[in-house]
Amino acid sequence: MAAAAPPVAKKVPRQLVEHGDVRVDNYYWLRDDSRSDPDVLAHLRAENDYTAAVMSDVKQLEDEIYAEIRGRIKEDDIDAPLRKGQYYYYERTLTGKEYVQHCRRLVPTDAPVRVHDVMPTGPDAPDEHIIMDENVRAEGHDYYSIGTFKASPNNKLVVYAEDTKGDEIYTVYVIDAESGEYVGQPLKGITSDIEWAGDDHLVYVTMDSILRPDKVWLHKLGSDQSSDACLYHEKDDTFSLGLQASESKRYLFVESGSKNTSFIFYLDISKQNKELAVLTPRVYGIDTTASHRGNHFFIKRRSDEFYNSELVACPLDNVAETTILLPHRESVKIQDFQLFDNHIAVYERANGLPKVTVYRLPAIGESIGQLQGGQAIDFIDPTYAVDPEESPFNSSVLRFHYSSMRTPPSVYDYDMDSGVSVLKKIHTVLGGFDGSNYVTERKWAAAADGTQIPMSILYRKDLVKLDGSDPMLLYGYGSYEICVDPSFRGSRFSLVDRGFIYVIAHIRGGGEMGRKWYEDGKLLKKKNTFTDFIDCAEHLIKNKYCSKEKLCINGRSAGGLLMGAVLNMRPDLFRAAVAGVPFVDVVTTMLDPTIPLTTAEWEEWGDPRKEEYYYYMKSYSPVDNVTAQEYPNILVTAGLNDPRVMYSEPAKYVAKLRELKRDDNLLLFKCELGAGHFSKSGRFEKLQEDAFTYAFILKALGMTRKLASL
Repeated sequence: MAAAAPPVAKKVPRQLVEHGDVRVDNYYWLRDDSRSDPDVLAHLRAENDYTAAVMSDVKQLEDEIYAEIRGRIKEDDIDAPLRKGQYYYYERTLTGKEYVQHCRRLVPTDAPVRVHDVMPTGPDAPDEHIIMDENVRAEGHDYYSIGTFKASPNNKLVVYAEDTKGDEIYTVYVIDAESGEYVGQPLKGITSDIEWAGDDHLVYVTMDSILRPDKVWLHKLGSDQSSDACLYHEKDDTFSLGLQASESKRYLFVESGSKNTSFIFYLDISKQNKELAVLTPRVYGIDTTASHRGNHFFIKRRSDEFYNSELVACPLDNVAETTILLPHRESVKIQDFQLFDNHIAVYERANGLPKVTVYRLPAIGESIGQLQGGQAIDFIDPTYAVDPEESPFNSSVLRFHYSSMRTPPSVYDYDMDSGVSVLKKIHTVLGGFDGSNYVTERKWAAAADGTQIPMSILYRKDLVKLDGSDPMLLYGYGSYEICVDPSFRGSRFSLVDRGFIYVIAHIRGGGEMGRKWYEDGKLLKKKNTFTDFIDCAEHLIKNKYCSKEKLCINGRSAGGLLMGAVLNMRPDLFRAAVAGVPFVDVVTTMLDPTIPLTTAEWEEWGDPRKEEYYYYMKSYSPVDNVTAQEYPNILVTAGLNDPRVMYSEPAKYVAKLRELKRDDNLLLFKCELGAGHFSKSGRFEKLQEDAFTYAFILKALGMTRKLASL
C-alpha cells in the first residue's frame, strides 16, 4: 500500500506591506472568517484525512493509551461538597457519561461551618436533588460547555451559561433550583461573566464585534433583554471588562483592564438604585483588584514602583484614604487574597513557589493597620500547585486546592483559628497508581544572561537511568504572567510509565518568579521566552536527563508560538514537537484590529504599526521565519471555531512548512471542525486528544511497542 501523500495547499500570493517592508503570504486565502468556504474546508479535511492515514499504524497504540488514561479515572464520583446557606452544593460524575450533574442536599443543622463537617449521605440523610444534568442538556450537540453555574443568594434560583459551539459566546438561562423550570427568557450573546445582584437581578458582560468584553448590563428577572440597562461601556479597545462578587456578597466589582492597567467600579447590591461608583481611578500602569469586608474595601495594587503588588484597605465612605496592610516586597509577589468575617488569606509567590498565609483581622468597626503574625500553611512536595477555592465567608474555614505532579488533586479545609488542615477530597487514581513510585524534583538552568530558570521534573524512579538515554517531554508556555505550576495530570503517566521524564520549564514571560519575570519575557524582550526554553533543553541534555535524539517538546496557544519559534531557531535540538492551537502568524494577526483579541494584545506583544515592534516581531514570528531547513517531527492542532487563535494561523504555518522543509520527518495537522480553543468538551473526548498526542510522540521516537513492565 502506497504511503499517503501530504496535502499541498494552493498558492495565492498576497503582498502585505508595512513600513515599506513587503511580505508575501501565499496562504492568506486559508483565512475564512465565515468558516464556510468550500476550498478552505476541503483543505482542512484533506489534512485531517492525511493525519488519520499516517497515524493508522499506531491506532491500536492510541486506543491502548486511551484505555490506560481512562482506566485511571474513577468515573462515578462527587467533588467536595461546599456549604452555602442551608444547602451543600456539589458536582457528580457518572460512569460512561461525559458531563457532570449539578446537585445539592439540605444541611441538617444550623451549626456554623467547621473543618470536620461531613455531608450526610445514606437512607437517613436529606435527599440528593439534581438541579441540572449537563448530559441531558448536551444531547444533540457536538460541543457543550457550562461557563458558569451560580445559585441565587436565597438559593431558590440558579443561573448558568451555555456554549454549544466552542466560540465562548454564551446563552444564559435562569431556572428554579427545585423544579428546573425556566424563569424568563434566556439572555443571548454574552460572556460567562455573570453575577447575582440580589435575588431578582443579574449583572452580566457582553462583547463587541472583535469579542472584546466591552459592556456591563443590569437585568431584572422576568424582563426582556432588550430593556436591560447598560451600566458601563468601555470604549478603549485595549481594555476589557470583568466582573467579580465580594466574598461578603454585598458588593459587585466591575474591572476594566488592559495588560498593564486596571481600574474598578463597585455596585452596592443592597441599594435599590443599582449604579456603579468609582473605587480606583484609571491611571496608566496601575493595576487593581478589590473585595469587601465590614466597613472596608480591600485592594491589591500594582504599579511600576510596587511591581509585586501591595495590599491596602480603605473605608467604604472614603475610598481615597488607604492604609497599607502588606507592603510591596521585592522577593514576594502578592497573587490573590480571600476575605472572611475575621480573617484574610493571602496567596503569594516566593522563589517561584506558591505560598498561603492567613492573618486574623481586627473586629469590624475597629481601625485596621499593617497585618502582623501571619500563619503560613505548610506543603509537602518540592514543587506543587495550590489555588483558592470558594469558601464560606462567615466562617474560619479556608478551602484550597492542592496537587503536585505526583499528588492527585486534593481539596483541603483549613481552620484559620487552630491551624488544622482536613483533607475533604482527594481524586481517586485507579490502575494501580502509587505516588511513592515517582520522583518530583526542582532544578535550575542558567540562561545565556545568567538568569536561573526553574524547572519542575517528574519521573518514575524504577524506569529511568538518568544517563542521557531516557526519553523526555519538555513543556513550556511563558506568556501573560500565567504561572504554569506543577499540578497533577493523570494522562501524563502513560508517558512516564513508559520511561519518560516529564519537565515543565518555568520560562520568562510567565509569572512564576514575580512581575519582573513576566516583564522580562514580553514586548521587546519576548525572545527571552524562547532562549530560556532552549537553555533549559540544553541544560537537561548536558545533565544527562535526555539526549536531543529523544527530546520531545509541547506547548499550546502562546506556548504554540514558543514551539514555532524554537523550531525555527534550533530544529536540531528536538526529535518531535507538538504545537497545540499555536499563535504562529504573529505579525499579520497583530496588524489586524478586526481579529478577536488583537487590540487587547498590543500591550503583551507590541503594536506592529510602530516600526520597532514590527521588525522585532517579524524576527521571531514562526510563519515569517520558516526556512528551507530540516525540521523534527511536528504535530499541529487547531479548532475551527477557536476565537482566541484563528484556525488559519496553524493552517498557514503547516502549509509553509510543507513547502519549505527539507526532511522526511512527520508533519501532521489535525483541525477539530466542531470545537474551539480548548478542543472537545467532553471529559473523555479530551482524553482522546492526549492519547493521540502521546501516540504521535511514541511513533516519532520509534517507541510504539509496549514496555514489558507494563
